[in-house]
Amino acid sequence: MIKIGDIELNDFPLLLAPMEDVSDPPFRALCKEQGADVVYTEFISSEGLIRDAAKSKKKLDIYEKERPVGIQIFGANLESMLRTVEIVEQSKPDIIDINFGCPVKKVVSKGAGAGILKDIDLMVSLTEAMVKHTNLPITVKTRLGWDESSIKIVEVAERLQDVGCKAISIHGRTRAQMYKGNATWAPIADVKNNSRMHIPVFGNGDVNTPERAVEMRDKYGLDGAMIGRASIGNPWFFKQVKHFFETGEHLQEISIPERVKMAKRHLQMSIDWKESEIVGVMEMRRHYTNYFRAIPHFKEYRLKMVTSDKLEDVYNVFDEVLQKFA
Repeated sequence: MIKIGDIELNDFPLLLAPMEDVSDPPFRALCKEQGADVVYTEFISSEGLIRDAAKSKKKLDIYEKERPVGIQIFGANLESMLRTVEIVEQSKPDIIDINFGCPVKKVVSKGAGAGILKDIDLMVSLTEAMVKHTNLPITVKTRLGWDESSIKIVEVAERLQDVGCKAISIHGRTRAQMYKGNATWAPIADVKNNSRMHIPVFGNGDVNTPERAVEMRDKYGLDGAMIGRASIGNPWFFKQVKHFFETGEHLQEISIPERVKMAKRHLQMSIDWKESEIVGVMEMRRHYTNYFRAIPHFKEYRLKMVTSDKLEDVYNVFDEVLQKFA
């Protein structure tokens, strides 16, 4: 059994990664249905929250059916981060996660996200202060280091654990790599194999097939896998991995009618949550087009989907897809 604080999880849990403009409540709920053990919100700016920014506050929404759910925040200012903890607590998440890994320039330039990998002492002191400021478990998501020459993840993870961090998720790339090249899991295994480590160590990066999840578990010995891009347009990925764990066989390919049904559900849930048909339709485009990845000769229908602004029009395209491909 794996534990994050007092939260008990099955062996080798699968976690939905926090992804900007992706892991909102509708998507998290669907992934939870399909086998995700823990889900995380989109990352939320501490400065946005304390300024009462509408977009940041909206990200605090949680469905009961998502639990256990973690709210992820980022920032580099101690006072702002502690005030953010107080705001986040009001949403009653199960976990507060700190983002020390986002490589995007606008975040890094403020010393937040992966930018804090240049100042490990600050990273540790921020974590310690937040641990002392809440009774909720504090976890961290980070990267191997700033660049290849500054990888000290074994030391960093140990120090975070020592100040009260309850779990760590490590993306197997440096900030310099962004999302290029292949993720390297061996340094994450080094963290897990450190005899002083006793908190869960989760791997992240390139877990894009059930076989890769097995490799992360059996070859690298990690405590669980955090799934990101492989789940976009495929909330079934968690179910597929667990089926492979149990049987050594792949689940039958998701049929076109199943894809259409899920895309419709997802789109309607998004509209309901955003309380706007046009916003729901437009902001869901990356999702409902991804439900139909790898289908030959699909370009015409994808173009129709991303140029339709009304729910009825998108549904009509879905019906055309059923007639053409089912």
